Amino acid sequence: MVVKKLDVVTQVCPFPLIEAKAAMAELASGDQLVIEFDCTQATEAIPQWAAEEGFTVTDYQQSGDAAWTITVQK
Repeated sequence: MVVKKLDVVTQVCPFPLIEAKAAMAELASGDQLVIEFDCTQATEAIPQWAAEEGFTVTDYQQSGDAAWTITVQK
């Protein structure tokens, strides 16, 4: 299993989601993508996208006042 990190802190929506989609496309089934972001809209957009694609959110944490980390498994 590969764990890839994606840092999209300082990027405004929809760019964190666009970057996440591109990174996930490069991963194999079972791999994980750890996304670090600070766009409040992405707190809903990324989990919704993961659910729509059939991916599993294995971890989701607020890491600061306006920063989050979410792990999505393909």
